[in-house]
Amino acid sequence: MEITIGLTTWKEQQALIKEAHPLTLREYAQHLPVVEVDTFFYALPRLSTVQAWLGEVTPAFQFIVKAHQAMTKHPQAQLPAGQTLAELFGQFRQVIGPLVAAGQLKAVLFQFPPTFLATPANIEYLMQIRRWLPKLPLAVEFRHQSWFKAGVRQSLINYCQELGLILVAADEPHQLPASVPFVLATTNPRLALLRLHGRNSAGWQHTGADWRAKRTLYSYSAQELAELGAAITSLQPAPAEVCVIFNNNSGGDAAPNALALRDYLGLHFTGLVPPDPEQLDLF
Repeated sequence: MEITIGLTTWKEQQALIKEAHPLTLREYAQHLPVVEVDTFFYALPRLSTVQAWLGEVTPAFQFIVKAHQAMTKHPQAQLPAGQTLAELFGQFRQVIGPLVAAGQLKAVLFQFPPTFLATPANIEYLMQIRRWLPKLPLAVEFRHQSWFKAGVRQSLINYCQELGLILVAADEPHQLPASVPFVLATTNPRLALLRLHGRNSAGWQHTGADWRAKRTLYSYSAQELAELGAAITSLQPAPAEVCVIFNNNSGGDAAPNALALRDYLGLHFTGLVPPDPEQLDLF
């Protein structure tokens, strides 16, 4: 089983290079083999932008892209003027086309809002997503406890297996009404995905204007990372790959925690550094 580790966004990961300036994708990709991109959540980037990303990394590098907020039914989301939801899915598929063609799309992440409950209509919507994006690696993360209630959790796992969806194991503050339990299960034989948000209970319930910064203000301890590592390595049935994304960015802890987990698991990522242009000239 392959284990890969990445972070959400690349610009904020100054701890990787111990410099104050925002990182470029090229700099980030010299340290970790995958990144999660949330650009798509707010607005679909230009096709040329996605193509430019591929020029910054080696063929071994992978991208996880977030679905647009209208695709995940966020209450505040609005469809682009004159566009239907089906058309938005079609445009999304076109924009990620270069990543798919290059074999560098690890997954499309559907992070649903807390208002997305386990209702018959929403369960049917998961099947509609699969119809609109056939054959693509799709990951789903739920943020309402109705999906994990007794009698529902196993049905959710079975349903994800049937549709080939990757059920995200979200690590966040436990035992809170506004959080979900950590459920690590193999619902797709190719990939399991963990997203680690930190366990800041007070920050998770913070409702002020700076709630986003407070929510992921957390650093995982060595013991917590060891426990997560044990959960990963003991996962059965084992998928071909487990990918771990650290989202505890508020205090700059994501990169140090990712590197610590890498070292704890004894991982060595190869193929990250692109060839030096001056060396290529020699040939």
